[in-house]
Amino acid sequence: MPGIKVKEHESFDEAYRKFKKQCDRNLIVTETRARRFFEPNTEIKKKQKINAKKKMLKKLHMLRKYESRL
Repeated sequence: MPGIKVKEHESFDEAYRKFKKQCDRNLIVTETRARRFFEPNTEIKKKQKINAKKKMLKKLHMLRKYESRL
């Protein structure tokens, strides 16, 4: 869990910026989105597109690997 220590001369905006940066580094927002029960159609389609791209790249890699042996 992220936490920051606010110095005396530090403004709220600076402290908030530091806190947001720590949250981004720890992937808290992405993890909470992944753990949500309901996923909108846009997120489902986005994940499917990413998985399809990974699958295609894997097939392409395997084909190139096989062709290099011939």
